[in-house]
Amino acid sequence: METITTKPSTKFCHLFSMDFIKIIFKGSGQVMFQNNIWTGVLFLLGIFVGAYQEGQGLVAWGALVGLLTSTITAYFLPLSSDDNENGLWGFNGILVGCAFLTFLGNTPYTWIALIVCAMLTSSVRLAFNNVMASWGINSLTFPFVFLTWIFLFSARVLQGIPPTHMSEPVLSSAINPSLDLSISHLLIYWLKGISQVFLINSWVTGIIFLIALFISNKWAAIWAALASAIALFAAIMFKAPGSDIANGLYGFSAVLTGIALGMTFYKVSHKTAAWAFLGIIATVFVQAGMNGMLEPFGLPSLTAPFCLTTWLFLLPRFKF
Repeated sequence: METITTKPSTKFCHLFSMDFIKIIFKGSGQVMFQNNIWTGVLFLLGIFVGAYQEGQGLVAWGALVGLLTSTITAYFLPLSSDDNENGLWGFNGILVGCAFLTFLGNTPYTWIALIVCAMLTSSVRLAFNNVMASWGINSLTFPFVFLTWIFLFSARVLQGIPPTHMSEPVLSSAINPSLDLSISHLLIYWLKGISQVFLINSWVTGIIFLIALFISNKWAAIWAALASAIALFAAIMFKAPGSDIANGLYGFSAVLTGIALGMTFYKVSHKTAAWAFLGIIATVFVQAGMNGMLEPFGLPSLTAPFCLTTWLFLLPRFKF
């Protein structure tokens, strides 16, 4: 592993270079495994469009702050230069930014906590990757999940970062609100399943994300579209909560699983497709189980179902 050894003064100047700007955009794209600058640009555009459309503009700015913080922090640490050039130190940070302004109140301390959490993602990612290397897997988005859970738990105690938009801790409920299953609404649910990868509840953003993926890799777009559709119909079939289905909350982890298993960690083939299909279905059940497990604590499952399912489907090390 090659590490970054450039002098700090030279590094500081490099922060304002076009090369570093490209790294930042790549970090955005890497949330869905895409090492493409324009995909990252469109992901950020989709976040801003969707966030402002829903009256949650601060979520977009939180995403940008998280992305910049995690990328810059990693740049000044002795970390892999290859990972840095490919934007792999930024994707957890952008998700942290989205989550903090989605679940926490807008206070100065929330922004400070966001920056601290985003700064920690690089070292936590490295730590998890070091532990998991012998198993032939990596941490995926789990550094984001792990750190965000810790900070959301702390928000129950620390008044400076109020859990304004978090669910109250309650026992799991089987109540299932009615769901409009017209074609137009199903299309919206499907697109929201893609947009929710960045915690954005917007079908317009879902379209932008699909375009962004297609620019980078057509198979990434295909698997994102298929995974969201498969997860949607599985959630409907097994009668998941209607509000969760309508808001795309059973789609985003499945989308990441589909891209991971369908074309990222395995070569594209009919055998891989069958394995990815099974992984997508499994993700729906893992998410339902984790939602029920975490609901008494008032915590969201975030992308943990994707991480757990993908690890379980990579560990057998099948040679497709």
